[in-house]
Amino acid sequence: MTHASRKAGVATAQPVPRWAVVAAWATVWCTIPSALWRIAAGFGADVGFTGVLGEAYRGPDFLLYVWMLTAVSQAAALLTLGLVRPWGERVPSWVPRLGGRSIPPPAVITPALLGALAVTALCMMVALAPNGPLDNPDFPHGTAGMIMNLCYAPLLAWGPLVIAVTIAYARRRGIRTSTANRTSPATQS
Repeated sequence: MTHASRKAGVATAQPVPRWAVVAAWATVWCTIPSALWRIAAGFGADVGFTGVLGEAYRGPDFLLYVWMLTAVSQAAALLTLGLVRPWGERVPSWVPRLGGRSIPPPAVITPALLGALAVTALCMMVALAPNGPLDNPDFPHGTAGMIMNLCYAPLLAWGPLVIAVTIAYARRRGIRTSTANRTSPATQS
């Protein structure tokens, strides 16, 4: 039996909780403010960098870096949608040789969890590291610093959201978490 969503032709093997769909889309939206901020910086907008960083964060090399980082981060965020869409369970039919084949859950769950943990660790390290990048005197301060922080703050939710959506995917695909396998004290004899 398949679960049909509100859109015709879209089905997953088991119903996807509404909160998981919202959380998956939230991962995409979490990355957009920082992407827009980076693109503005890449095109030469004064985002508040001064000194050595102000000089380094200019020119075609920086613009290429910005576009690559933005493309990779947006692609990673968009892949989270596969955890709540049919193409995260079965290879789309238009893919040569593989189309229509079921995707083994560990092939989805493992990279999703590793990516989520990496993003969480990186964001926490940057945000909380004493003498880290945010303490650099060449980083934006004042209004420019506040704008940068507001653009990057949503990234702190990206990893935890992916972890939650991945757990929902694993449960939906029949993978039990360690807490689900435990026997409750009431059922033990």
